[in-house]
Amino acid sequence: MGIADDAVEVRAHGWRTLAALHGLIESELERSLAASADLSVVEYTVLDALSRQDGWHMRMQQLARATALSPSATTRLVNRLEDRSLLTRVLCADDRRGIYTEMTQAGRRLYERAKPIHDQTLERVLAEAQEQPELAPVVEALHGAGLPLPAG
Repeated sequence: MGIADDAVEVRAHGWRTLAALHGLIESELERSLAASADLSVVEYTVLDALSRQDGWHMRMQQLARATALSPSATTRLVNRLEDRSLLTRVLCADDRRGIYTEMTQAGRRLYERAKPIHDQTLERVLAEAQEQPELAPVVEALHGAGLPLPAG
């Protein structure tokens, strides 16, 4: 194996480790949010993205970027959340072709109930991952990127 091959393998190993941590976090968040708030991770992500916006609304394409979903998958997701009265759509006053997705009061209440569950689960999973030698470097890298390390 040459130097270039070694570099590729190091990056591939890093990617596999990151994917393993992501999978671990996502599965635990999925379980916790579903059991406690009847939300999936991606549904929570939509509510979280909207909660960070002034007026609790975003254009559909912004929401697609925030959730890393295709436009059609974002539309289906918004439809499901709208059917649950957690979101509503509003025409943009400046551009009649633009549609905003806006969180309702019920969506805000559910988000406020789900956020501590999300945050506690994330902290717990990161603390557990930090104890696993193969995942610890990625958790440390997240800390270096500004994510606080869990206490423990």
